[in-house]
Amino acid sequence: MSDHVVPHFHNDAGVAVIHIGSREFMCVGANPPFDHPHVFLDLGNDSEIICPYCSTLYRFAPDLGAGQARPPECVVRDKVA
Repeated sequence: MSDHVVPHFHNDAGVAVIHIGSREFMCVGANPPFDHPHVFLDLGNDSEIICPYCSTLYRFAPDLGAGQARPPECVVRDKVA
């Protein structure tokens, strides 16, 4: 399996802010099976956005690459069977 085309992020750790290097992404809330409906979020010209389901604050960080996050464990990765 490959990683998602649109980056997916989760907040299992319960951090206050997730810094991301993508302006368009999906929030899944927590890793399955505890995820919420996967929400497409678009920062546009803004620097931060709050997920309407889980209230996670995402903040754009230009020093990160597309699909990267700080903390890095907030990136959803496909699991190999």
